[in-house]
Amino acid sequence: SLSAAFREYLRHLRLQDFPCGPGSWNNSCLSGHRSPRRVQRGQEEAVLNEETPEVLLELLRDQHSPWALPPDCSPQDQLLREVALLAPELVHGSRVYQVLRSLRMVDKGVEEVDEGVLQFQQLEELILSANQISRITSANLPRTLKVLELCCNTVDDLQDLCSQPPPELQHLGLGHNRLCGPSQDKFFTENFWPNLISLDLSFNSLTDLLGLVAQLCTLPKLRILVLQGNPLALIPTYRGFLVDSLPKLSFLDDIHVGPDERQQFHGLAGQPELSRSEARVVVSVGEMKGVPDNSAPQQLDGDSEAPVITCSYFVTYEF
Repeated sequence: SLSAAFREYLRHLRLQDFPCGPGSWNNSCLSGHRSPRRVQRGQEEAVLNEETPEVLLELLRDQHSPWALPPDCSPQDQLLREVALLAPELVHGSRVYQVLRSLRMVDKGVEEVDEGVLQFQQLEELILSANQISRITSANLPRTLKVLELCCNTVDDLQDLCSQPPPELQHLGLGHNRLCGPSQDKFFTENFWPNLISLDLSFNSLTDLLGLVAQLCTLPKLRILVLQGNPLALIPTYRGFLVDSLPKLSFLDDIHVGPDERQQFHGLAGQPELSRSEARVVVSVGEMKGVPDNSAPQQLDGDSEAPVITCSYFVTYEF
């Protein structure tokens, strides 16, 4: 579950270990007014001064420090480590769920978004790319969510996600999943996503261009759309039909939609018969290795009784 993956992630960050956490090395944690500790050494008395937050922060941020995070760490990692240093009480127990507005759990083997995620009451961004999620229950998503990224999972049905979707969601990322049309097209309407600005449906198995566009037209705030990698993107009039059908669209497949392009495709939306749901793919075989060359005729003597052997080969493509 996502909650279990998050707990394991916190253990990996070691937020209770030096220089983080409420250890004796930190003179700002908890009360912030503790007196220096004194240790007796024979007749001498040594004063052990605790480190200031500034010194401890330098140990986290200096790339040469043995306690520094790796250069490719996420802002989330850095934030939690620094909070654990400056205010360790905020990452203790359930209070850690109130710290994060963005949660990034990529390639953690997550299969389920469980009810425990509702503890993230301030969460606005949830990145769950490259996991093993096939379905997601919207009742387990914080209502404050504005960004939901599910790229590279195994999502094949949106019914559970659309039962109680977060009302303020602005970006929905479903690229590289297993969505098939037209059964899933009905979920991309204003009834489910009234504030959606960005939608990524790339590299699925959506086939019904006309049906999908009819649903997308109801999204009043949609400005960014990614559909490349779907079979419907092979239709010759694909881009022109979308540009003319969605007049508020600013980017289609990561390419800006400008006034010239709108003028070029003006009126295409009123001619749906030109956007037939079919496409032709021409495949050429450039070279084949490992088979005998049968192009040259065999040279045989007139009285030879040797049999003539003819070989033929074929290539099959599965779509």
